[in-house]
Amino acid sequence: MMENVEDMESRLLLQPWASVCFAESTLMVKAYFGDAGYALLLCDLCNMWYEKTDTQIIQQRSKDLNKRLTAHVSSFLNRLRSLVCPLLEGQLSSSTSFSCQLSPSTLTLHVKSELSGLPFYWDFYCSAAPVEMISCHLVRPLMAMSLTLQSQVQELTSLLLQKDAEIEDYRESGAALSRERLKTEPFKEEFFLQAFEAKTLPQVCNLGEGNVFTSSLKQLYVAVTQQQARVACKRQREASGDSESAKHANTQDLPDEPEPEKGKAEMQSAAAQCTQDTGGSSTQTQKAPLPMTKTKRKKAKGLFS
Repeated sequence: MMENVEDMESRLLLQPWASVCFAESTLMVKAYFGDAGYALLLCDLCNMWYEKTDTQIIQQRSKDLNKRLTAHVSSFLNRLRSLVCPLLEGQLSSSTSFSCQLSPSTLTLHVKSELSGLPFYWDFYCSAAPVEMISCHLVRPLMAMSLTLQSQVQELTSLLLQKDAEIEDYRESGAALSRERLKTEPFKEEFFLQAFEAKTLPQVCNLGEGNVFTSSLKQLYVAVTQQQARVACKRQREASGDSESAKHANTQDLPDEPEPEKGKAEMQSAAAQCTQDTGGSSTQTQKAPLPMTKTKRKKAKGLFS
């Protein structure tokens, strides 16, 4: 079954961003290669460029750029996938070169490689992306990620305060540390935030190199866009009056979607790593949130004698 434009664009949304350096330009890039075309999105934090192709475009462009090569569209797509995907993962073959020419309205990405022992050339012709696409792929996911991380910090803060209260209760009961080096000061949220901002903000706010998405933030981005796509799909089905289809909106149309609980766990796991990846100053905030359930107090072991 051939993919339509909506399918390709929805799958592009679920791809994570990667930072790629082209000579003096560092861009955020995401790409999706399907059975009959591809979609490519690039951004330098000031402009965004986009290209999507179908079978006819690929056939014509392959004839124009590779007159000595005759192959099926799927062969060209597989070759492009094998060249671009490693690039997004930070790997580049010595036999392949990329160069980029950009302006606010257009971007051309030139590729030079080999296919079946013959020179292989390809140009990605990207035009300025519409505002809606910028919002869909960057603004809304980043806002959702910020709210997710804020909720996680609040839960971790509550957990730390509970741990301090538990430790203080042990001390009042006469318990003492068996290893003095493990002693910590009570957590004070205001002081922690001040120290964290002073140390970390100068690092994370330097976006000139384009390294916006760390590995854990990529996972969180994908989890957020999957959830947003499910919600949008459900609303669309409900608006069309197809109530039966709306019941199954969470399990249809999106490739390899996690189950709701699994998706939630992935979001929490990815969020838990972000402080570590961005150089956070407190190792306490790097732990994944624990369930806020009351447990029966046990006699202290290990840390307290």
